[in-house]
Amino acid sequence: MDISKGLPATKSHSDLHIWIIENLKMVPVPESAYGNFFEEHCYIILHVPQSPKATQGASSDLHYWIGKTADAKAQDAAGTFTQQLREVLGDATVQHREVQGHESDCFHSYFHGGVIYRKGGLASAVNHVETNLYNVRRLLHIRGKKHMSATEVELSWNSFNKDDIFLLDLGKVMIQWNGPRSSISKKARGLSLTCCLQERERGGRAQIGVVDDQVKATDFMEIMEAVLGCRVGNLYAAIPDGSINQLQKANVRLYHVYEKGEDLVIQELATCPLTQDLLHEEDCYILDQGGFRIYMWQGRMSSTQEKKAAFSRALGFIQAKGYPTCTNVEVVNQGAESAAFKQLFRTWSDQPCRNKHLGGKRNQVKLDAGKLRSQPELAARLRLVDDGSGKVEVWCIQDLGRQPVDPKHHGWLFAGNCYLVLYTYQKMGHVQYILYLWQGHQATTHKIKALHNNAEELDLMYHGALVHEHVTMGSEPPHFLTIFQGQLVVFQGSTGYDGKGQPASATRLFHVQGTDSFNTRTMEVPTRASALNSSDIFLLVTARLCYLWFGKGCSGDQREMARTVATVISKKNKETVLEGQEPPHFWEALGGRAPYSSKKSLPEDVSSFQPRLFECSSPVGQLVLTEVVFFSQDDLDKYDIMLLDTWQENKQSYEKVMKGSLGAASAISEIIAGSQDSSENGLELGPKGSSSSTSTCTSCARPMINGGLPREQLMHQAAEDLPEGVDPAQKEFYLSDADFRDIFGKSKEEFYSMAKWKQQQEKKQLGFF
Repeated sequence: MDISKGLPATKSHSDLHIWIIENLKMVPVPESAYGNFFEEHCYIILHVPQSPKATQGASSDLHYWIGKTADAKAQDAAGTFTQQLREVLGDATVQHREVQGHESDCFHSYFHGGVIYRKGGLASAVNHVETNLYNVRRLLHIRGKKHMSATEVELSWNSFNKDDIFLLDLGKVMIQWNGPRSSISKKARGLSLTCCLQERERGGRAQIGVVDDQVKATDFMEIMEAVLGCRVGNLYAAIPDGSINQLQKANVRLYHVYEKGEDLVIQELATCPLTQDLLHEEDCYILDQGGFRIYMWQGRMSSTQEKKAAFSRALGFIQAKGYPTCTNVEVVNQGAESAAFKQLFRTWSDQPCRNKHLGGKRNQVKLDAGKLRSQPELAARLRLVDDGSGKVEVWCIQDLGRQPVDPKHHGWLFAGNCYLVLYTYQKMGHVQYILYLWQGHQATTHKIKALHNNAEELDLMYHGALVHEHVTMGSEPPHFLTIFQGQLVVFQGSTGYDGKGQPASATRLFHVQGTDSFNTRTMEVPTRASALNSSDIFLLVTARLCYLWFGKGCSGDQREMARTVATVISKKNKETVLEGQEPPHFWEALGGRAPYSSKKSLPEDVSSFQPRLFECSSPVGQLVLTEVVFFSQDDLDKYDIMLLDTWQENKQSYEKVMKGSLGAASAISEIIAGSQDSSENGLELGPKGSSSSTSTCTSCARPMINGGLPREQLMHQAAEDLPEGVDPAQKEFYLSDADFRDIFGKSKEEFYSMAKWKQQQEKKQLGFF
């Protein structure tokens, strides 16, 4: 830190630093007081990623926080200090303006125990938070969804409502009062904040009481009435927080900001969908996300004066638009954009421009199976559960049923078929299962439906213990390839009822891609010269020989894997052919010479993108994905449905998503709570003590039916006969609450809390399977 500017030093080993603006100076806040904010003050928060995982392309985040009663001088001082800090930290810093009660999700992610808003100003803030102080008498209003905050309110029954959580803090006794309409998850998260306060401020020695039912909790109600008096009248519903709806967030507009003489000009450039090429490195831009958040993007070649004026320009824009003064502002520099900013563009590339004539090198990850346990981050990056040495069972879908495949042919799949691959392994002494649902590109609709039906039947047999992973031909994940030890071969056509393939041509061509057992697949391609590619290896099987054609761009590892695959595909004599030295018989077998791709492509490496976790909800009949940043395994709440994006996709997946359907091109794993494996989903990559936050992904909101269809349209109906928009795997969801209880004898909440195999059993009995 540059001490010459009068800025305080930071601890190099710490990832979070907080200062309070006191007498227009930055004063460090002790770590014991982190998460407590006084309403009459401003704060500066600096987060610098420390872990190796976080620092891969990650930027620092610099926030200045404004209390709701902070004066203008303190706000100006906080803004000035923030700008000075950014100059010291460099352009790889994202700046945020936060207002009490309207903070960004990134801000909340630093305070896993929740945020406490405290009344008072300088006099009370000097001592920050005293531990083991029992002379306390206050009422805290606890609110929030994924992350909770508590605000000191009037010590009166008038402060209570039906929907939220309230904490009466009396020093030695802390009583959590749950509103009669508060959800189970809100109660659980409220209790987590209460326990955090008890530990942080009372050393864990205060007694905690919970009032969930006032009739049963008579002892605690007597204490509350002694302090608050007897409650008179009924409770009111909570005041809506006025949050911006998803359609408003999706109203994204890009503005070019520049000076013309002494005037500041803001010119609208484009609306959604935005493309990255609209941003020029010598200019500055404002991206308006429907008034929900304002981004100021600064090109690396923009002037110093423009960068210093970023916040003032953003605030001027907010005022001109008539947006609330609490609107979030995020200033990002070129090359250090946040994930929330990038997702507002149709496409985004972080790769620097490369001269097409120079080529380039990428480091490929070489797997050492012995390192999987000692290096869990490597295993998670490659998405490997283990080294593939577990038990493998394979079934081919035939005549709507499943036929076991001979173990000698486990790695032989046909493009016209679908397969179930059950992998059994042990993790910490417990048996675990993964069921892969492999779908060939030429498979019929009937086979695909039968694939899912047979998967559900297997799941019932294993009492819901199977983790399902949907795999499409050509997009097999590394672990799927690993269990076949790099010898996966996909043939054209399909197998018959006897399990044998269709009569094969005397001449066949196979494309071998990969360098190791976890990334090698072999696909049969049309037998013609135009199918060749200089970057890879091809096996040409004829009636007499098996040619190993090595393209000029292939590596030694590719050649070694190709030799192994060749012994699996053909027992004929092998002949190595180098590109450019082909014998005449080689071209004759391919039907003659023809142009083919000779560009030397870069080797395919494992994605460097970090996984992203989303919480799925449907508050108003639309699917909303809310991102959880800085996540850890603790963020898997049993009341939530979560989606983990590991950036694994094939080249067709983007177009299918843009058409409004995830389709078969997306690799999707379905994981039941309690059955997930940390190496498989990578959730243990985040430190256990790290916290998380959420940001809503508005660009992927899609309408969905929200219950209420007649039972006759759902019961005993085939998938093709269901109303449009109904998920065949969850037909029961679309019943009205009354019909659901009448048919199943329980509420939807009770039903979905059951084990999955029990759900499936009831659905079969009642005609919803």
